[in-house]
Amino acid sequence: MSGHGAPTITVDGHGLRVAIVASSWHDTVMNGLIAGAQRALDEAGVTDPTLVRVPGSFELPVAAARLARDHHAVVALGVVIRGGTPHFDYVCQAATLGLTTVATTTGIPVGFGVLTCDTDDQALDRAGLPGSSEDKGHEAALAAISTARTLAQLAVR
Repeated sequence: MSGHGAPTITVDGHGLRVAIVASSWHDTVMNGLIAGAQRALDEAGVTDPTLVRVPGSFELPVAAARLARDHHAVVALGVVIRGGTPHFDYVCQAATLGLTTVATTTGIPVGFGVLTCDTDDQALDRAGLPGSSEDKGHEAALAAISTARTLAQLAVR
């Protein structure tokens, strides 16, 4: 299981402005990822996170770049299921490289909650739904705000 060895992250998100950008494909999976991210932010004390929906995972980076302008952290959520064409590889690579570029060029952390799965069942198992073994939306949100706090500490040095 990919969640094996995952750290336990506890972070105070009070005062942080956080945005969630989420794709629209695969409603059930996306609803689980968004709920997990929102739950993590609520548990950390983040109030009124911005939620923006885009058509698909390919569009996540451009929206994340815009949101990074006035947020302390961005949580990017999406799902790409492998099909019979190379489309999967192109979209996964574009989303990954695009979101990495947003984080490194803006200095704003981007929590990577883009599921890249071979099957619908794998995505459902990672979506934080009842019966899922993992909650990647929750994990991505905690990673984003934890990194925002770490970067703030580095800025004071």
